Amino acid sequence: MIKKSLLIILVFALLVTVSSFGVFAKELPKEIVIGWTPPDITGVFRTATHYFEVGAFDAVLNGITVSIIYRAPASHIAFGDQVAIIEDFITMGVDVIAISPIEVEVIIPAIRKANEAGIPVIIVNLLEPIAGVEVVSYIGFDNFECAEVSAHTVLDYFSGPGVLGTGRKVTVKPGEYLDLKWWRDLYATVTPEEKAAIKATGVIIEGVAGGFFSTARVNGFHSVIDEYPGIKIVGTLPADWNREKGIKAAEDFLTANPKGTLDFIWAASNEMGMGAMLAAEAAGRQDEVKIFTNDVTPESVMLIAEGRMVAETTHGFADWGWYGVEYAVRAALGLDVPPIFDIRPRTMYQENAHEFFPDPKLEPIDWKAIKAEYLAK
Repeated sequence: MIKKSLLIILVFALLVTVSSFGVFAKELPKEIVIGWTPPDITGVFRTATHYFEVGAFDAVLNGITVSIIYRAPASHIAFGDQVAIIEDFITMGVDVIAISPIEVEVIIPAIRKANEAGIPVIIVNLLEPIAGVEVVSYIGFDNFECAEVSAHTVLDYFSGPGVLGTGRKVTVKPGEYLDLKWWRDLYATVTPEEKAAIKATGVIIEGVAGGFFSTARVNGFHSVIDEYPGIKIVGTLPADWNREKGIKAAEDFLTANPKGTLDFIWAASNEMGMGAMLAAEAAGRQDEVKIFTNDVTPESVMLIAEGRMVAETTHGFADWGWYGVEYAVRAALGLDVPPIFDIRPRTMYQENAHEFFPDPKLEPIDWKAIKAEYLAK
């Protein structure tokens, strides 16, 4: 009995000693694989993809091995492609799936399959919860509200108060965001005389006609513009979020509205907006027809800095990738993930363009704290 007791004590002591040297210590996964599928890899989605890669590289530098696999549909109307991509990610057994939906309804069955497989899903480009599925985090913005911001920039340029046109000038404090609250507070002070002075004729280039994102943005734009009778919207055409189709839509508008009859084009995305800009320049009407748009990429920042477009509403595509990686890692490690990250759309114009690219303002990710939190579980 004594020998047996001594043996038990020796084994226990050995286990304690081995454990103290880290043999049985909890370790991070060897690799965390994120499957990322945007609607395409152009423009804003190229920017988001780049920052997914930057975020993964930052994690690797800080001792967490993260890799990104990204695939996109052939076009913004290839709805089945994105479903197939998500299903491929599930088959591959990736650790997390990040999705910018091509359209919300079409991907719901694929998200359900990811839920059944126990793979966390992160949605970017959207804040509105998707009914009937489990999503660990939404990183994005309200598509209705982002277009409200754009509508205010149009009012500003055509004699309303603000920072762009000939109306009452407002001083912007350092670090102040020209977000929807800023614009709403300002336009709550508009006098009847100022409202009457706001006049312009414009057209809208929307995304996929009838689609969730396009409908939300067009409705948001109208919700503001329609309160100002001096602003006349004389046409709307879809361009499927595509630059070449944006050129064609703008050419059709310019043909239908000869010189002296059209003041602006608002495009619901900057790929379409840059197409509209190119069409206006080719027609020699860039001084007459002003371009307003949404999104913000390095290319559009440069164009606005050059004065070739007036203003654009940022949706934080760098933020998608940067925080998408952080939240994906937290989800893969079984840690709590913020359910919503609201990017707060705000106005980018010539005077503040430098704040957005080439060095967007992103908070450092505390990878050390994430590792410590995981190892302490």
